[in-house]
Amino acid sequence: MWRPDRSLRGPDRPALRDIEGLNRVFADAFTDRYSRDGLVGVRVPHLSTLVWQYALEDAGDGAMVWREADGRIVAFNMVHRSGVEGWMGPLAVRPDRQGEKLGSTMVRIGIDWLKSQGARTIGLETMPRTVENIGFYSRMGLVPGPLTVTLVHDVPRRISAAPELLSGVGHQAAQRLEECRRLTEDLAPGVDFTREIALTRDLGIGDTTLIREGNELLAFALWHSTPLAAGRAKDEVRILKLAARTLPAFERLLDALHGTAAGERVGRIAIRCQTEYAEAYLRLIGAGYRVHWTDLRMVLSEFPQSPARHGIVLSNWEI
Repeated sequence: MWRPDRSLRGPDRPALRDIEGLNRVFADAFTDRYSRDGLVGVRVPHLSTLVWQYALEDAGDGAMVWREADGRIVAFNMVHRSGVEGWMGPLAVRPDRQGEKLGSTMVRIGIDWLKSQGARTIGLETMPRTVENIGFYSRMGLVPGPLTVTLVHDVPRRISAAPELLSGVGHQAAQRLEECRRLTEDLAPGVDFTREIALTRDLGIGDTTLIREGNELLAFALWHSTPLAAGRAKDEVRILKLAARTLPAFERLLDALHGTAAGERVGRIAIRCQTEYAEAYLRLIGAGYRVHWTDLRMVLSEFPQSPARHGIVLSNWEI
């Protein structure tokens, strides 16, 4: 009796030409996941090409896909590293190929790759309500940590002076980038966001807002404003990485982000805050930010994440 070819090959590093296939797996897998969680009728849209390009180039050799014999993508795992901070996401398996232990293989290979790259923190994020996923990752040695809460704020109509942006400093850009690296290193030794900052600038999908006092960098926020979903209009500034030396510097950065969003002509700011930074979280709530979404951060037990020694360092483990 004839049987379909179920063989797989991978992991391979995907190219830009694979974005359409990645989008199909992404939309089908996450739509199926939401449906099984009771969110029937929710259809996850395709991500924009620029968002995928950022994810692929940021992951580099950590971008992995598995294919059927005919070349069609079955699964993928985008494995990222910001210095010693390593994380996986998004990752997905096509619904018709789930239950074949491919997911556990993908996660193990991702973990091994991050270990080989010298990561000291290894983890990912999943939805808190998805107990099936939490159990799956727990069996692989990942343990639940703090929530990552997405908070949003509408941009006020009256904005003060425009903030300093990395794109606006001309020949001083390399110096400012190095200042961002040094500030992050001082707060969270080994963590480095400079690759993401430079890639964002090169792709033109966002920028970095800087808060300075004299010759000292007090805080910065890397953000994207390009739409996440394909075919959607630009509607928000999303903070991906943030570092602030003190809580007052954090508050100054929040004020500056209103000017950033106004300059981008969008109506909303979105910040993903790890709840281990309790004071920063409460400052966001006090400033009028509203809770919009929650994710559960999970880390490999022997590769935990520690909060900054002082100040605040927020790192988005999503694209």
